[in-house]
Amino acid sequence: MSIQIEKSWLTILENEFEKDHFKKLKNFLKEEKEAKQTIYPRGSEIFNAFNCTPFYSTKVVLLGQDPYHGLGQAHGLSFSVPLGVAPPPSLMNIFKELATDIPNFKIPSHGNLTSWAQQGVLLLNATLTVRANEAGSHQQKGWEPFTDAVIATLSARREHLVFLLWGRFAQAKASLIDEQKHLVLKAAHPSPFSAYHGFFGCKHFSKTNAYLESVGLPTIDWQL
Repeated sequence: MSIQIEKSWLTILENEFEKDHFKKLKNFLKEEKEAKQTIYPRGSEIFNAFNCTPFYSTKVVLLGQDPYHGLGQAHGLSFSVPLGVAPPPSLMNIFKELATDIPNFKIPSHGNLTSWAQQGVLLLNATLTVRANEAGSHQQKGWEPFTDAVIATLSARREHLVFLLWGRFAQAKASLIDEQKHLVLKAAHPSPFSAYHGFFGCKHFSKTNAYLESVGLPTIDWQL
């Protein structure tokens, strides 16, 4: 696996790529390829979140767990799907919350969140690859120490970021974040199984913009 990642991230994460867990991960992915397993997203999009949102441009971190494992869904941005692919249920619930939280927000006909990423929303999954049709199949293979390091490095080296932690898995990452320097917003996961238990009504999108404005940073245009 060649590392195709934006320059600022490459410099900042250079040591991570040399660690044992990352070497084991590369070997695992090589074995998957040799076994003719279909892996999502495709290789050129594994680090898409980083390529769309450079380190010093990051203003918000939206943490997901796993890439989508269906055909054509994953393209390296958490919760996002490419143009032409129907938005999955969790993403539709995100749009529903936006429609009640952000004045004049119109639910889009697509689920491509690239414009958020380009404005500084790091759409980061804790695990950056998955085997086709097998949710969670690449968990505990070496991605988590790497993405934990990403979160911890952002916390340590940046100020006034917003971390959106939805669901228990994401909230467990709060220990990596200095809440004296950053805003951490927690809610239930937007999945249909949990959205009605604290995601709907969380108003995280307006709260994010209010915080960014309060520290003199441009707000996010959430409309797609």
